[in-house]
Amino acid sequence: MIKNLSKPFKWFFQLEAASGLVLLIAAIFALVVSNSNLNELYFNTLEQYLFVGINNFGLKLSVHHWINDLLMAIFFFFVTLEIKREFIQGELSNLKKAMLPIIAAVGGMLVPALFYIVINFGNPETLNGWAIPSATDIAFSLGILSLLGSRVPISLKIFLTALAIIDDLGAILIIAFFYSGDLSISYLSLILISYILLLLLNKFGVKKFIPYLLVGIVMWFFTYKSGIHATIAGVLLASTIPHRVKEKDFSLLIKIEHAISPYVAFMIMPLFAFANAGVSLEGLSLSSLSMPVPLGIVMGLFVGKQVGVMLFSFFAVRFGVAQMPDNSNWLSLYGVSILTGIGFTMSLFVGNLAFVDNTQYIDGVKIGVLAGSLLSTLFGYFLLSIVVKK
Repeated sequence: MIKNLSKPFKWFFQLEAASGLVLLIAAIFALVVSNSNLNELYFNTLEQYLFVGINNFGLKLSVHHWINDLLMAIFFFFVTLEIKREFIQGELSNLKKAMLPIIAAVGGMLVPALFYIVINFGNPETLNGWAIPSATDIAFSLGILSLLGSRVPISLKIFLTALAIIDDLGAILIIAFFYSGDLSISYLSLILISYILLLLLNKFGVKKFIPYLLVGIVMWFFTYKSGIHATIAGVLLASTIPHRVKEKDFSLLIKIEHAISPYVAFMIMPLFAFANAGVSLEGLSLSSLSMPVPLGIVMGLFVGKQVGVMLFSFFAVRFGVAQMPDNSNWLSLYGVSILTGIGFTMSLFVGNLAFVDNTQYIDGVKIGVLAGSLLSTLFGYFLLSIVVKK
């Protein structure tokens, strides 16, 4: 298994490990600023509107929306490139190897959502946040795992990365089907035409990124106007980027992935964390966590995630559908399953979409995500530091 590990995947581990620490700093900085004398400047800046376009053709969005709609589209573009590569030539190309993280990811999405639904049952407004604890932050979870260095088998890193990527794919589908607004048939038609153009570029072997990028930018505009969340444009664009195994390092997909990865890891994601992790703690106490929204998120991330991942993994291995990662045991797998409860940036992102019309719940989302992610970080790291060999 390890000898077949692709070079991009090894490189991805190193990149994500460092970016996880940068994300932590960005989140802490956001919390400090939002609870200091600079809090008014912080929140006012995020609500400032910026127009991007020519004359009357363009978009006028707040800084916060530009970050969440445009920059996160680039993030999902990057994630979809990873998913595509791994299915074509990486660890997910072999069904037997891929089954454990796939099945575990399903459990890691369903069970946390169930925890949230049970706690928020009877309130239609708060029930809309059911998908918040289903996400996993790739960069942050791998960043925490990397703190243990070579003591952690690389097979467990592969398992966590594949699971988190599949989680993100699930998040993409959830956004498309559950958190999109009223749909415009005309703009949906333009999205389809744009996507067909991208497929034709792929079909005729175009290996320059500029044509794909130009069509992708226009498609992002159509997607934003259509009522579907604009991040979906990043997914559609990435799915058309050519990648063939025989091309190896000359693949356009790999070239783009290497080119944008540092910007995604060290600029886009920390900026997103800084823009979304800031929450005023004034007047809040531990009792705030007992409110349905933050409680559902905390229970979903910290309890639901580990239960879902472990339960589904156990039955998958028990019935011979999947196999355990090399050089691992159930305790080490359990430690990794706790780390999947680090929802952080992805959960914050889904939370902003879930309560776009009920912003009074956003602070509760942030508190729940931060608390659930912190508990998962501390307990997951503590358990793994004990069970993995020195």
